Amino acid sequence: MSLEHAQRLIADSLVWDNHGCMPLRPDDLSFLPQLARYADSGFDVACLNVGFDAVPWENTLRMIASFRAWIRNHEDSLLQVRTVDDIRLARESGRLGVCFDIEGGSALNGDLNLVESYYELGVRWMLIAYNRHNLLGGGCQEEDDPGLAEFGRQAIDEMERVGMITCCSHTGHRTAMQVMEYANNPVIFSHSNANAVWENKRNIGDDLIKACAKTGGVVGINGIGTFLGDNDTRSETVVRHIDHMVQLVGSKHVGIGLDYVFDASEGASFLEKKPEFFPGEQKYADDDGYKLVPPEQIAEIVAGLLGLGYADGDLQDILGGNFLRVAEAVWK
Repeated sequence: MSLEHAQRLIADSLVWDNHGCMPLRPDDLSFLPQLARYADSGFDVACLNVGFDAVPWENTLRMIASFRAWIRNHEDSLLQVRTVDDIRLARESGRLGVCFDIEGGSALNGDLNLVESYYELGVRWMLIAYNRHNLLGGGCQEEDDPGLAEFGRQAIDEMERVGMITCCSHTGHRTAMQVMEYANNPVIFSHSNANAVWENKRNIGDDLIKACAKTGGVVGINGIGTFLGDNDTRSETVVRHIDHMVQLVGSKHVGIGLDYVFDASEGASFLEKKPEFFPGEQKYADDDGYKLVPPEQIAEIVAGLLGLGYADGDLQDILGGNFLRVAEAVWK
């Protein structure tokens, strides 16, 4: 009964996955038909990664061009999301709304003018740093986090001017705290789990979760097995991370950011070729491989939360209402 209830609730709700990873190969369209998996699972909005600090910044622009062309050529099933009204239009017209995100400020190449250009092209949030420090601030995989740099403050100012959301996933603790103290707008952790549930450098402590909530922001729950547990992608484990955060800051500050990698071989290649960004002790994979929570698992996760007594309204906030609230507050 809980699963049937979950499926009905998903059908009646705005459902938003705030971070997904298609291959970062501009000329490879082979995986893009799999965007249908989001819609088939009940999602109305998917935010796609278009670049991160471990790849050349120019590739980000090429990825945006490639994704935009695909969306434009498939307007019967996809809609490029530029405004909050586009989110509502996507849902009303039965299409998947797609926007973009960038994992790390290295994509700016030191040029603040690119913030507005990225925003105009559909990027709706950007990380400060991806695991290691950059010109903006420190990453979560470094022992010595230098904190938020002056260029990072300038980037936040520009992001707030144009309407782009600031994100602190993958960002160092000191830098993230300083971001949230400095920012005027809600700050998000688009895809981060609770360190209190499973200790990992990529997960965030209760102090960061509380600070995020204080800004009016949202933490999106990540679906990578090594951040959920010991390469554990069971729905009950996802539920534990969600419930911990809800008990800590309330249901208004938790969302979904599964970080699903559609081409697992590309993920494995990055792990091998960029060890400075992906320390070996992370153990992203074991004998059973690189485990991820797929979009199709969302109904089972919702059923687990229903089993804990969550009200429909709270679940609607978690499924997408919270990220919609932040978009309404920040996007222009």
